[in-house]
Amino acid sequence: MTVIADRPHMLTEEFEELAFAARNRMEGLQLEFIDGKLRSRALGDGSHGTIVQWLSRICMQHHPELWLHSGRGLKVQGGRDGRAIPSASLAHSDAFAGHGEWSDPDPVLMAVEVTSWNSDTDRRHRQEKPRVYAESGIPVYLLIDRATSEVSVHSEPAGQRYECVRTVSYGRDVHLPDPVGITLRTEVLGDWVR
Repeated sequence: MTVIADRPHMLTEEFEELAFAARNRMEGLQLEFIDGKLRSRALGDGSHGTIVQWLSRICMQHHPELWLHSGRGLKVQGGRDGRAIPSASLAHSDAFAGHGEWSDPDPVLMAVEVTSWNSDTDRRHRQEKPRVYAESGIPVYLLIDRATSEVSVHSEPAGQRYECVRTVSYGRDVHLPDPVGITLRTEVLGDWVR
């Protein structure tokens, strides 16, 4: 393995090697690579998983040909040199068949993040993730924010940002625009916060 401690940034290939080794040696450790910097991703708790299951059922009812792929690694940012692991990615059920650990985001209709209880939630989920998903051309970014009890829907990617952002408190309905085309009733989300 290449020594990386003396350099401020690592190469994507070095990151992939490190992420593979870390995942195979330390159960549950997931690493991301955004803006040339290494990030660790916190494991979701039981409520995190329950929220992904809830959303998965809703998506399958409306679009049985699609699947909410949980924990799928994506090549993100403009040059596809970043690596992110959304809580879930909505894409055709066989969109990632035959892929390695990291996939191009082209088939992804919606990236989903459910916040965890860690100190970098603001930077990661509210700043970096919307930027890198927009830059990657993912049509919809859904943030289920358990810290603020809000749901944010980002759509219309344009460069490094989404042109349209709609945020509602838990309990209010929110529409996921095309290509998703689903309205979420969010009151149940209040059951899965601390």
